[in-house]
Amino acid sequence: MSKLPEQMKPTRLADIPRTERMLPGNRTCAGCGLGIVLRYIFKALDGEAILVVPASCLTVLGGMYPVSSVEVPWLNVTFPSTAATAAGVAAGLKALGKRATVVAMAGDGGTADIGIQGLSGAAERNEDLLYICYDNEAYMNTGTQRSGATPMGARTATTPVLGKQQRSKDMVAIMEAHAVRYIATACPSYPDDLYDKVRKAKSMTGTRYIHITTPCPPGWTFGTHETVKMGRLAVDTGSAVLLEIERPEATAPAAFRLTGRSRTLAKRGSDLKPLSEFLNAQKRFRGIAEEEVRQMQKHVNARWKEYIGRDMSL
Repeated sequence: MSKLPEQMKPTRLADIPRTERMLPGNRTCAGCGLGIVLRYIFKALDGEAILVVPASCLTVLGGMYPVSSVEVPWLNVTFPSTAATAAGVAAGLKALGKRATVVAMAGDGGTADIGIQGLSGAAERNEDLLYICYDNEAYMNTGTQRSGATPMGARTATTPVLGKQQRSKDMVAIMEAHAVRYIATACPSYPDDLYDKVRKAKSMTGTRYIHITTPCPPGWTFGTHETVKMGRLAVDTGSAVLLEIERPEATAPAAFRLTGRSRTLAKRGSDLKPLSEFLNAQKRFRGIAEEEVRQMQKHVNARWKEYIGRDMSL
């Protein structure tokens, strides 16, 4: 295990810039976690970015030409071509001698399923782009169909009776296998942690990947006023874990570090809250079998133990 890279000083929430790159109105659902996510991503990028976005909830948020709710250059592309198009934009900027952070940003369906081949190819070539997956755990824009990132037991439009029978894809492990320079996870309920990770990724070159657990009121079926609470519950139960994985170069060992709320829980030696608290707060898990809950809890516990064992800075 390599020595952890020197860490940037954490940003206090009160010190995050007040400049907004999102305009007051957009077409997302009430309580949408994605609106919080994009707001802090834009603050960290300071407007110096070009976004590449496939068909998704994010397209709804941004709007279609000539209407837009953002003040950042934005390119809408086809579902499978997000990373490939972003790589082309980055190459074009380099050829012109111009600099801007190229951000490919897609949902879990456009990342773990339809767009994974383009993402894998870009990562294998170490293209100079930041790929952000906002994971709301289903194809929400088209009616809550199951995706590869949908958790076990969740009821969706395509798994309405028994719920999904498979665990979600581990995109962090998949991207780590590509030996990219920087991987992080985040959640909009902890915007300071999200802000710092995007800011750090902006300062790097090569392929960087950030995976953001993004609560979705209509898809997860909870109250529109509970979005932040639901994200915090996801982290406190270990359903989502805040972390960073860095490499100085592709051949170097990975340096693993828990961050934010997850780091606090680990350093205190605090037990995670029972996963059932997170599941019971969402109607999409109604009727889930007790055996499925036990399997999910066992998986969460094993992953948490593994992560604590990997973090040499604790």
